[in-house]
Amino acid sequence: MIEGIYTDTVLMHPTIRPYPQQPQNMSGVRMGSQAIYRYALEESEYPTLVLANYLFDGEMDFIRPGHYELALDDEWKFLILLQSKNPVALIPTVKIEEDISQKDRLNDPKNKKRLKKEAKEREKINAKRAKAGMKPEKEEVYMEASIEYIEDGHYYLVKYIRGTIKAWGVIKR
Repeated sequence: MIEGIYTDTVLMHPTIRPYPQQPQNMSGVRMGSQAIYRYALEESEYPTLVLANYLFDGEMDFIRPGHYELALDDEWKFLILLQSKNPVALIPTVKIEEDISQKDRLNDPKNKKRLKKEAKEREKINAKRAKAGMKPEKEEVYMEASIEYIEDGHYYLVKYIRGTIKAWGVIKR
């Protein structure tokens, strides 16, 4: 009770303000040096596939519901379902597309010049982030993963998109 009265009296006093007038120094703690920045998990390089239900195959093996990463192997023959960087399942691909128009756009001389300029700016920003103890920024790549059940053929269709590559895989039920 005494603390409540004392707090009210102090806060109502005309010379004491509850909030500082100017931004204050952080007493030697630099932005980015805290553990939340330094030791945070890196973002995944693969799209995330969310399974809401158990996923059964023809031999009645199953994959539990959860969040999985979906990766395409080097020969583009399989989609790899990963959980905590450990492979859970191999899904054969049935169709693969690569967007050639994006490659043409990237090889355009004007676009190359713009990309080079952006890379220089990114290097400057990453140098500043390194001084603050933060991780460098990476170039973002569009990623998407989805799954749907097709009743006509009794199979799951898995869709994978990363950058200019699209792939579809099938899990027979």
